[in-house]
Amino acid sequence: MKPSFVLAALLAVVVVGAAGCDEKAFPKAPAEGSEMSKAILDPYLRIEAALVEDGIDGVRANAGDVATAATALGAPAMKIDTAAVKLAATTTLTDARERFADLSEAIDTYMTGLHLKTPEGVKVAFCPMLRKPWLQEGETLANPYFGKNNDMSTCGSFR
Repeated sequence: MKPSFVLAALLAVVVVGAAGCDEKAFPKAPAEGSEMSKAILDPYLRIEAALVEDGIDGVRANAGDVATAATALGAPAMKIDTAAVKLAATTTLTDARERFADLSEAIDTYMTGLHLKTPEGVKVAFCPMLRKPWLQEGETLANPYFGKNNDMSTCGSFR
């Protein structure tokens, strides 16, 4: 068989197979320049707020919501899904903060890679000591990696 015939036959199989796939199997990535998914961002911001207050109430459930939303976005959001699942399994504030850092980095990478915007009122912040990003609402810096009962509670800057 000639290589060009084999290539044409293989291409035909791929095209016919792809035509039969439903959109859920291969979800579309958000349009470049669009906003970050609220299904991910809303529970993420609830996690961030809990950690700022030195608490973990609701962190596991909200991390589960982030994982579910990331799964729906497919392969481009796989790192968000993985980080959220790990955060959902934490039981201590220290572990939650470490896993939150992983989740924040995954979301930051996802947003940067797809050129997504944050909704109005949400800012990307950066902790220079830990070299980790996070997203938060409001104008006053509140570092979730250290919490409110720490001298470093306002350490960081907005990007």
